[in-house]
Order: sequence, then C-alpha cells, then structure tokens
Amino acid sequence: MKLRIFVAAMLLAMAGIVFAAEIDIDKHQSCNYCGMNRTQFAHSRMLVEYDDGTSAGVCSLRCAAVELVNNLEKTPSRIGVGDYASRKLVDAEKAVWVIGGKKQGVMTRNAKWAFATREGAEEFIKENGGTMANFETAIKAAYQDIYQDTKMIRERRKMKRMKP
Repeated sequence: MKLRIFVAAMLLAMAGIVFAAEIDIDKHQSCNYCGMNRTQFAHSRMLVEYDDGTSAGVCSLRCAAVELVNNLEKTPSRIGVGDYASRKLVDAEKAVWVIGGKKQGVMTRNAKWAFATREGAEEFIKENGGTMANFETAIKAAYQDIYQDTKMIRERRKMKRMKP
C-alpha cells in the first residue's frame, strides 16, 4: 500500500513539473524584452521568479540579465532555464552551462546554453565546441556581452527596416 501511495505521489509530482513548464510558457508566451516567442526558443528560455510572487519570462540568458538589472528592488527566489536538449525548465544555478562554440546563440554572439546534466553539456561540446561553466560564470559573461549584443541587435533591426 505504501508503495502504491509513493508511486502515485511521484507520478503526480512529475505531472506537476510538466504542468509547471506548460504554465511557464502559457503565462509568458513572448520575451518581455525582445518579443521573441518563448515556445520557439524553449531550449534557451528562462523564467525568473521573485520572492514577491511575480515572475518574468524571457527568451535567453541575455534577456534574463536585463530583467535582473531592471528589477534590482526584487529578490529572485528561483531562476529556471530551458535545458538545451529536452527543452524542460531546470534550475539555472544547478544547470551545467556551455559558453561559446559554433552554434549561434540567442540574442548574443557569444552563445550560452544550459544543460540538465554534465553529460549533455559534454556531448554538445564534442559537436559544437565551447567551454563548460557554472551559472555564475555564464551570467557574468552575459553581463560582459550586453554592450556588443545590444549593438548587434540594433544593427540587425536597422537592416530589417531598410529592406522593402
């Protein structure tokens, strides 16, 4: 009987995790800063949850960095990130990050990808290059890249406006 209750509880918890991921995208369908579709960019999306009960959904670590700077008065209680491979939301601070490599980043020239496991990150590095990092290193890199990334985004948008 205890085993059945345990299994039922685990199944409900797993369903809750999947449901929470669906709510994440349903609640924040597009990035607060660039407007990108978070379903399309589920592999890089982030969810910042604050201790006051509010949350912000963004498309990438770059936009999460902007979110955190713009809300210094709030304290993040949890930061989730889409696992590159599964697209499931995982704890950004526990994720294994890969910085750089040949795969084009989201909203940045210097790509930053999150993986739920070290093995996932190692497999990505074998195929695409890059350097393994933790969350603190990745977010610092995002802050350091913001000027160049903003310049790149503005240039791309200008070029799009110029095309007929």
